[in-house]
Amino acid sequence: MKGTLRYLAGIAGPNGFGSRSTAEQVTQHSFFPCSHLTAIITGGTSGIGAETARVLAKRGVRVVMAVRDMKKAEMVKERIVRENPEADIRLFEIDLSSLSSVARFCSQFLSQDLPLNILINNAGVFSPDLEFSEEKIELTFATNFLGHYLLTEMLIEKMIDTAEKSGIEGRIINLSSVIHSWVKPDCFSFPKLLHPIRYNGTRAYAHSKLATILHAKELSKQLKDRNANVTINAVHPGIVKTGIIRAHKGLFTDSLFLIASKLLKSISQGAATTCYVALSNETKGLSGKYFADCNETNCSDLANDESVALKLCTQSRALIHVYLDESQKHSLLNVCLM
Repeated sequence: MKGTLRYLAGIAGPNGFGSRSTAEQVTQHSFFPCSHLTAIITGGTSGIGAETARVLAKRGVRVVMAVRDMKKAEMVKERIVRENPEADIRLFEIDLSSLSSVARFCSQFLSQDLPLNILINNAGVFSPDLEFSEEKIELTFATNFLGHYLLTEMLIEKMIDTAEKSGIEGRIINLSSVIHSWVKPDCFSFPKLLHPIRYNGTRAYAHSKLATILHAKELSKQLKDRNANVTINAVHPGIVKTGIIRAHKGLFTDSLFLIASKLLKSISQGAATTCYVALSNETKGLSGKYFADCNETNCSDLANDESVALKLCTQSRALIHVYLDESQKHSLLNVCLM
């Protein structure tokens, strides 16, 4: 209730930004020499992802859009370049629900010999009905978590190398959600995440968003152990009127959705926390944290459980080795942390 009242009042947090801050506002005085940065953003064809791409490009960042729909991506690129003719936007195709597609994307990106300073794991889906990926993994978990897990693992060495050569801290941002706090410890089971017995779309979405925080916690520990100049954090963008929210509507009571609708952020406000964590000097050195409304905040006890985080990442990596073919396994072994 306290957080809701703060949101409705538009109260700023300790850093001066809050729920009403926009992505442009929080990046006006970015610390980083943005013109020398390269960022990958997944799911940049609409909503928060498209706004994040636009604002980062406006600040001089080279933006690599990893997208499923290339036609929509071309339209987003055209809009960004129309506003900012100097924008450097690169488009690559990826289907995050497909491990083989993720591996192909990484191979294609790495062949470009571009630096990689920022990785924004933004793409997300909500499936009201039980669906499976081409690897027969539940679609929401495959897209929102497992695809991004593999993407990060295959690109982490490039990020570490870029940070070493440039002296600029690399940053990974995982898009999560406050809904992660709905998950109870006895319900978070890896086999059931892959193949649910009793499927519920909202529960599957919450599980996938919890997994993104746990991933940030575990990878942060690994990066610190290596003294790597790369951080990873999770962010809750807020309740934004996007396609995912509309998909959720049928699962909420009318009264709950009415309450939620009063808390909706604009898309630019929804992209603010991602952009803040990606570019702000105030987040330098912060890793394994959870942000909302552009400020560090608390996540659930389960999301802070180090043993659960380690188990999830260990099981995820083992699963990836089962599905990828031998040549892809070889490439993965060359770039993974563990």
